[in-house]
Amino acid sequence: MSAKKLIRLALLIALCGVGGFIKIPSPTGTVALDSLPGFLAAALFGGWGGALVGFLGHLFSAATVGFPLGLPVHLYVGVQMAVYVSLFGYLFRKGYKILAVIAAIAANGVIAPLLLVPLYGSGFFLAMLPSLTVGSAVNIILAALLAQSKVLQKAGENYHA
Repeated sequence: MSAKKLIRLALLIALCGVGGFIKIPSPTGTVALDSLPGFLAAALFGGWGGALVGFLGHLFSAATVGFPLGLPVHLYVGVQMAVYVSLFGYLFRKGYKILAVIAAIAANGVIAPLLLVPLYGSGFFLAMLPSLTVGSAVNIILAALLAQSKVLQKAGENYHA
């Protein structure tokens, strides 16, 4: 891995933490822009780069608010993020951009909280579903739009628009 790519990935990880502080009011609560850099990294650098940013970025963002679900659960959610951003990056870079957006929103907004039902019950799922789905949609759609930028495409590695 080149130093330039490592620095770009580190900046995107840091932006996950910063994005956690950027709150957009919505009918379902506030939406933070903390996962946008992970999805952007996957679109620009591929699955491994996106997985790294998604995993570490989630942990960094969760650490800024004191790991509200506990460290073990946030490690699990970090692994989920790594998988979901990798899936997004794979589909996006293969040219299935709309499918990538839809699949990532479904995975991050619906499947992720569904997988926590054994720990927290169906009430947790129903409470998280609206805000997490809206938040996922905002982060993923913005990442997809930013990935179309010619300037950012040049920053990516082996990007094929």
